[in-house]
Amino acid sequence: REREGGAMDALKHKVHTAYKGVAESLMTTRTTSAFLEKGVVTPEEFVVAGDYLVEQCPTWSWQGGDAKSAKSYLPEDKQFLVTRNVPCLKRARAMEEYAGKEEHLSGEDDGWVAAGGDGNGGSKDDDAPDMDEIPDISALRVDSGAKDAKDDENDDDDDADIPDMDDFDMCGDEEDDASALPSSRAAPLDAADADAGHILKTRTYDLSITYDKYYQTPRVWLNGYDERRQALDPKKALEDISAEHAKKTVTIDPHPHTSVPSASIHPCKHAPVMKKLIESMGGDVAPSVEHYLFVFLKFIASVVPTIEYDYTASASLR
Repeated sequence: REREGGAMDALKHKVHTAYKGVAESLMTTRTTSAFLEKGVVTPEEFVVAGDYLVEQCPTWSWQGGDAKSAKSYLPEDKQFLVTRNVPCLKRARAMEEYAGKEEHLSGEDDGWVAAGGDGNGGSKDDDAPDMDEIPDISALRVDSGAKDAKDDENDDDDDADIPDMDDFDMCGDEEDDASALPSSRAAPLDAADADAGHILKTRTYDLSITYDKYYQTPRVWLNGYDERRQALDPKKALEDISAEHAKKTVTIDPHPHTSVPSASIHPCKHAPVMKKLIESMGGDVAPSVEHYLFVFLKFIASVVPTIEYDYTASASLR
């Protein structure tokens, strides 16, 4: 029966996709703003919000994609947004199993709470790294100007070496972005540091955001890579999506601009959710459409809780 249900869902999705394609070819493109009233945006507002996201977080960039798949209602060089090599340290089920297992202590420890699980989500996750595999920060170098591990060990007591959190840009910047993400152009490690035990290998994702004409909202697409940087089967991406959404709002479809099979968070519920989020955060001053994608990404973070792309916590709606 489970197989029959899966086949029926696949058939429904195929029929809906065909219907949606025909409807988009016949319907007019939204031109009036309604992001406050309905949670939807026009293509022009999507571009405005995308420009602001790229400006504030340079890890995101605009892409043109395949010219044959370009949408006439968007600029040729701003068809969709993408951020690459986003780390995903553990599977979503690990976080979900860990949640809610706290234990309230008594006696001398009254008022304190002991975290539940075994630190890896309550059960051992084969894909999640062991604590012993996590590299010693002092033994790593991220650029040619970094000190040797030995020098760092001698400076352990020097408080001046502790970085000030104010010095970090939560969105990253263009100069630091190349060193912050996995890249074949990264500076070489010393021979002593090149030991495999000092390298934490994780899944990574390329995330892209397109404009969905039918639902008049952004839509997120996921293309994953395993620990060896081999393309991940889109179905495996379901392991990194919360159970609440994995089999309900996530579909496997060809990317509209690259045609690559991708896991996608279906936008059928995006508009009402965005409307509620904007209403709850707007306050007395009407929020600006520039911040629409910041709110959107915070919403998507609840769907993909272990894909660590979202550095927009300081964003304001005004």
